[in-house]
Formats: sequence, C-alpha cells, structure tokens
Amino acid sequence: MDCSSLSLFWVMLTTCLLLGLTGGAAAAARSVSVSVGALFTFNSTIGRAARLAIELAAEDVNADPSVLNGTRMAVLTQDTNCSGFLGTVEALQLMEKDVVAVIGPQSSGIGHVISHVVNELHVPLLSFAATDPTLSSLEYPYFIRTTHSDYFQMKAIADMIDYFQWREITAIFVDDDYGRGGISALGDALAEKRAKISYKAAFPPNADADAINDLLLQVNLMESRIYVVHVNPDSGLTIFSQAKRLRMMEAGYVWMATDWLASVLDSSGLADPNTMSLIQGSIVLRHHIPDSNLKTKFLSRWNDKIGNSSASSSLNSYGLYAYDSVWVVARAVDQLLNKGQEFNFSSDPRLHDTNESTLHLASLKIFNDGQNLLNQLLLTNFTGITGQVQFDSDRNLIHPAYDILNIGGTGSQVIGYWSNYSGLSVVPPEILSEKPPNTTSSQQLYSVIWPGETPTKPRGWVFPNNGKALRIGVPNKVSFNEFVSKSSGPDNVTGYCIDVFNAAIKLLPYPVPCSFILIGNGKENPNNDDIISMVAQNELDAAVGDIAIARNRTKIVDFTQPYTESGLVIVAPVKQSSSSAWAFLKPFTIQMWCVTGAFFIGVGVVVWILEHRKNPEFRGSPRQQLVTLCWFSFSTMFSAQRENTVSTLGRFVLIVWLFVVLIINSSYTASLTSILTVQQLSSGIKGLDSLISSSEPIGYQVGKFTRNYMIEELNIAESRLIPLNTIDEYARALELGPKNGGVAAIVDESPYVDIFLSVYCNFGIVGQEFTREGWGFAFQKDSPLAVDLSTMILTLSENGELQRIHDKWLVRKGCNSDNTDIESNRLSLKSFWGLFLICGLICVLSLIIFFIRICWQYSQYSSTAEPGNSAGTPNGETLPRRMSNLKSFKDLIQFVDKKEEEVKKAIKSRLSDKESQSSRVSIG
Repeated sequence: MDCSSLSLFWVMLTTCLLLGLTGGAAAAARSVSVSVGALFTFNSTIGRAARLAIELAAEDVNADPSVLNGTRMAVLTQDTNCSGFLGTVEALQLMEKDVVAVIGPQSSGIGHVISHVVNELHVPLLSFAATDPTLSSLEYPYFIRTTHSDYFQMKAIADMIDYFQWREITAIFVDDDYGRGGISALGDALAEKRAKISYKAAFPPNADADAINDLLLQVNLMESRIYVVHVNPDSGLTIFSQAKRLRMMEAGYVWMATDWLASVLDSSGLADPNTMSLIQGSIVLRHHIPDSNLKTKFLSRWNDKIGNSSASSSLNSYGLYAYDSVWVVARAVDQLLNKGQEFNFSSDPRLHDTNESTLHLASLKIFNDGQNLLNQLLLTNFTGITGQVQFDSDRNLIHPAYDILNIGGTGSQVIGYWSNYSGLSVVPPEILSEKPPNTTSSQQLYSVIWPGETPTKPRGWVFPNNGKALRIGVPNKVSFNEFVSKSSGPDNVTGYCIDVFNAAIKLLPYPVPCSFILIGNGKENPNNDDIISMVAQNELDAAVGDIAIARNRTKIVDFTQPYTESGLVIVAPVKQSSSSAWAFLKPFTIQMWCVTGAFFIGVGVVVWILEHRKNPEFRGSPRQQLVTLCWFSFSTMFSAQRENTVSTLGRFVLIVWLFVVLIINSSYTASLTSILTVQQLSSGIKGLDSLISSSEPIGYQVGKFTRNYMIEELNIAESRLIPLNTIDEYARALELGPKNGGVAAIVDESPYVDIFLSVYCNFGIVGQEFTREGWGFAFQKDSPLAVDLSTMILTLSENGELQRIHDKWLVRKGCNSDNTDIESNRLSLKSFWGLFLICGLICVLSLIIFFIRICWQYSQYSSTAEPGNSAGTPNGETLPRRMSNLKSFKDLIQFVDKKEEEVKKAIKSRLSDKESQSSRVSIG
C-alpha cells in the first residue's frame, strides 16, 4: 500500500471512529437515568397508599418502551414525618441529588414551605394530596396540583347545604394551612348560596382527645346542628369518637366530612364495625374516579401486590392520583428528550459554603431546564387511572367531581354525585358531561338516612343550650296601649303584639326563654328605628312590638312573616253633605233634562203616528188622543203603559226606547246615590296628591317610620311635620286646624287610625291607602328563629288563634269609623220633600177638580128634576119632588157612586123631558 493509499485509509478510519464516537455519545445521552424526588409521610393513611402506588408507577414507566425510550426513571423518596421542618430538610436533601421534579408533598403546610425552595431552584413540584386552595399558581409558579383543589370540594358541600335548605353550619377543622384554606373556601362558597359559617371550631394539629372533647362541648352549645368536619385522615376519627360519647351522633344532628374520611374508609379495606358505628348517618365526599379498564387492572394488580407483601393499606383515591403523577412527569420528560433536550444544573452564586457552617449550600443547584419542563407538564393530556389528566388555564385538573356517600349499617351508599359541570345529580358526571349544559336528572340526590337512623331531614339548628334568655326589646309607648304597654305581669309587658309573640313561641318544638326589655322613658314614644339598630348591633336579640317591616330595616335585620297588615292612610275632619229639597234634580244637567223630556214627547208622537190608523186605543177625540199620547210617552219611564202597540214599526221603536229608558234610569239611580252619600271635607286635603302639593302642617306619630317616609319618599318639607303622641293630641290638632296651630291632616298606619276613629267619629280616612306593609318581629340577620316563628305565625292564622287575639285587643264597642259611613249611605226624607210636595199638591188639586166637577153635575142633575103638583102650574097641579132624596148626605154619596155614563144619560134624558113639557105648556 503506497503512501497515498495509506493516507486515505487513515482518513476514512478516523472519520468512522469520529462518527461512531458521536453516535455513541448520543446513545449514551439518551440512556442516562432521570432522577425524580417523592416527598410524603410514609406512615400515614395517604402515605401508605401513595408509597406503593409510586413504586408501581415507576415500575410501569421503566417497563414501557414507548415512554423515555430506554431512559430509566429513578424515584428518590423521602419521609417528611408530618413535620414542616423535616419536610423542608428532606426537600433540600432531594435537591442535592439533582432531581428534575418532585412528587408531593401530601401536606398543604409542607407544600407552602417547599414551594419557596422549588421556586428558587426551578424544580417543578407535583402534589397529589396538597389540596389547600391558597397554593395558587401566582405565588408558587412551580407548584402543580395533580389532584383536585378543596375549592371544588367546598362548592360541593355548599350545594348540598343549599339543597337541604339550611342556612348556617358549624365548621370543625384542624388549625393549619390545610384546614384554614379549606374552610375559607367553604365560607366563600356558602356566601354564594346565601348561607354562612355561624361558628368556626378550630383545634391544633396535635390535639388530644381531651382537647377535642372540650371543643365539642363548646360546639354543642351553639345553635347550628350542621357540622362540616375538615381534618387530617389520621386524627379525624377521634372527633367522631368523642361526638358519640357526648351523644352528638343522635337524631337532630347532621355530620358532613370532606374526602379525608373516605380515604380512611377506603384504606382500611374491610369495614371495621367499630369505626362504622362512630359515623352512622354521616355524609362523606370522595373523589370520583370513573370506572375503566385501566382502573380495574390496576386494582387487581394492587390486591396481588398487597397479598404478596407486608403492605397493609388498601388503595384510596390519593394513591391513584400519586400513580398518575409519576406518569405526568415521565411523559413530560419523554417529550423533552425526544426534542433533544439535555437536562443540566448550575450553581447558584447566592448559595456558597462558609467555614463557619457545616451546611453544604453550594450543593443546591438550579435546574436550568426547569421552565421548559414546567411548560411541558402543563401541556399534559392523556387518560390515566383517575380519568382525563389535563390542566386548565388555572392549573387545575379538568372535570373535578365527587361521590356523595351516606354511611349506614356496615357500609356506605352512593346517594349522588357532584361536578362543577352539572352540580348535584344522581347520574355519574361522565355521562352528564356528554350532554348539553344545565341538563340534570329528575332527582338531585337519593334519600338519606341521618344520624339516629331517621329518614326525616333534620331542622339543622336548635335554640342554644347556654342558659341565656333571648333579649327582647319592646317599645315603652305612651299611646295606643292596645298594641303594647307596660304591665305588672310576669312578662312586665302586655298587649296585642306581645300575645301574638307568646302564642307563636309556645308552638315552637323547643323551649325559648325570653326576657322582655322596655325601651323608652315612658314619656314619649321611642323611635322604632333605634330599637332595630340595637338588634343589628347585638345589643338585643330581637324586637317585638308595633314595628313595621320597612325597606331600610330589612337591610340590617330579618323580619318574620307579617302578623297583621298595615299601610299609611290620611286622616282629616269630615262632614256630611247638606241635602236640599231639589236634590233629586242634581244627577242630570239642564241640557240632559231637556233632551230627555224632548225625547219622551218625540217618541210618543212617533208611536202615535205609527199606531193612529191601526190601533183603536190611539183613536178618539182630539182631547182623548192628546191625553193618550202624553200618558203613553211618560209611562214608558216605568214600563207602565197600558196601550198596546200593534204595528211592527211601533213595536220596534218602543223596544229601542225602552232600552234607552233602562239606561237612563240606571244612570240616574247611580248618580243620585253617589251625590247623596258623598262626604264633604272640611280641609283642603283630599288625598295623597293634595297632601303633597299643600303647604299646610301634617301630623305624625312619634317614633314611627312615617316621618322619614314623608321626607324621603314624598319629599314633604320637614318644617310641615308636627309630632304627636296620643290620640287626644290627634283629635286636638285636627280640631284646631292649620290656622289655629293644629294640623290639616294626620298620616299614620291603618291599625292606629282604626283605634283613633273608634273614639272620635267626626274624622275620617280620605283618599286611598298609599303603602302596603305589615308588622313583624325583628331578629338579628340570618337568625333561624325568624324562619321558625314565621311558620308558627302562619299556624296561628290557620287555626284562628290570630283572629281571636285581634278581637280581644282591637275590637272596641261604641263609636267607630264605620258608623259615619253607614249613616251617610242612608237617604233621609229631607232629600225628597220637594218631590213629595209636588206629588201631594197634584193629588189635592186632582181631588178639588174632581169634587168641583161632582158639584157641577149635581147642580145640573138637580135643575132637571120633574115638576110636581105644586100651585103655579097651568092646570093648578104641583110637580112631584123627584130630587128630594138627594138633599141628604147619604143621597150625595149614592149620587157619587153612580156611573159617569149613567149620570150623563140621566141628565141628558131629563133635559129632553123638561124641554118637551115646556113645549106642551106653551101650546096649552
């Protein structure tokens, strides 16, 4: 081989060696193991399950050729021993080993401390059990939660509280970051449902049984019987043990536990009868893990592993989240390695060793590729044992959901589910997620067996058993004592309002001791707004009296159902309208009377024209026809016409006219009734409009909301308002009037006005009631007594007791406001004496004309008598006296009784005979 050939050979050999070395280096870079840390408490309910789950996950990752492509994942575990200090030390020790990520810790408190460390060293921290919502991504950017935050769990509890219609709960929690953060989230969730935490019972993390017993004794003195327990799994059962010993697991109590209790039950494998006896009737939340083939295979493998090892813990949900957390890290590291990413660390110049310290701070290095790994972790999207593993924009796992368990007998029963997508439901969340939003099942939760083995939903609260009586504020009034007044009885107060309150209190299914406190000096009525403010400021527990439910008051206190209706009315002096002799003419105007009369005559003429040729009743002499026409026209007003109409047109006209007459009669009657019954006011105040527009003074009752209402709502000048205390002052001010130092009107609530008008009859209500409210009993905000007493008030109304109390105090004999109205509706004779006078004069005149005509006929009848045999006759004979029998009164009566036709015929016949005799005498 020549030199040139030899040179070419060495060049080719060198090239091959270089290519081989490069390929070997690349292969070597891919095969380097990756270290991942794990921090948790080995000997704990969560830690025992997490330890085995992490081991199994590491085995599965290293055995799967599709992940890491031959790169081995080494999981380095450290025991935190439930100590924040030790957890920090263990975390620093892990950082010395150049871990690219840390799985854990399980404690939220340790998570807060370690998050500061990983933030500085850029090492992602994936916690499968730190559920404190305050571990936010803004403060701790390298913290990732691979389980669900307690923010969602507390929303589920708030939805259940709202579902069962409770408004107050007591929170029992461990006083650490985990407990405080969860209860803070619960308070926010309850506020959205208009509920609240009425009492927070916190105990230290290492509290013994005696400390918990003392805490529960204090809790049992509170009103609320809804207990939400948010504690650590390893000490939580002590609470239920002490509660059962204190008889707090009986009927009437409600116990709700967060997912810690489900972890305890799942970790114990077979149900322990002793444990189950402590939590009977409790409601428990558990992370919802959808059923899948992966889950089924893993559970089978877990059980085999447990059977072949010394491990004694069964699997709980946190173990499943720990398993998936290992896979989240493995997939993210695999993605970066596939992109040619190399993991390296660098020293932090701020950390260096000193001669005075044995701490090797320089061994803590910054992970240079920590940000890239963090970004890749947040892009995770795969299906794990716990379901879809994917993070939203807030770094929370998507689709948070919980099972709702009811403990009963020797096991638990799923009574429903909760998810942030569908809320409470009896349908699994994964099924509802496939449907459009707001699609819920027909039943939100199945029935619950509560403590005491009762299916009846507990009321949720009782009157506190602390020996203190309710401080009831009562206005010490100087007027209207029918409603509330001071007395010498056992309650030192009496009245309508007090009787209603006592009757409602007696119906409550629990005793409520009360102490009535009089508010006011007894010389003038106290301001009810001041009493309401005392209730809002916790100076009083409640206020009872004639207290209106006003808008500004409902903002600071809670009122019961109104026990009496009320509203503002205006009282002014009134007098009766003066009636005249011609009051019956007032309903119609002159034009109306003229037109009506013209139509009566016109219709009569029309009917006469239509009936004249056919109806014999409309024929006769002109005088007779005229009388018939007038009679027919005006008799139609009363449908008293005797003449029959025979023509078709005549009947049609008559039907239409009778309808018109009906309308005229009805209108006349209504108008006349209104005119004769209307009351005339002696002041210028006729209603609300004139009250506002007037400048005259107005009276109001001291201490009532009326004053503020007129100033703020009606814009009436304060200078016009005159305070009054008693009903005598009411009457005196109205009688004096605005010109003599009194008032033109008084504005007050209708119950007071009814009492006032029952004594003073010369006043009345003008206008309409212009507000609608009622009286109720005031309690502090969100007091459950307000709700229970409202129910009792409705019961009193239904059984008639409320009306009986009303009749006892407020129904008074004697003058009342209704008497004036009754008298004003009665029509007296003086309103119609003119009409009766006309009718009487017509009757008398008719009789006079009748008797004049009788006398005239009598004179004619007498002058036509036949002559007798008296002297003076041509033959010397006198004429017989034919009319001598008419000279007596009896004869006159008989003459009047004769028929008109007979009398006329007799007179006519005798006149004819007289003329014949006269003719014969003259001829002879």
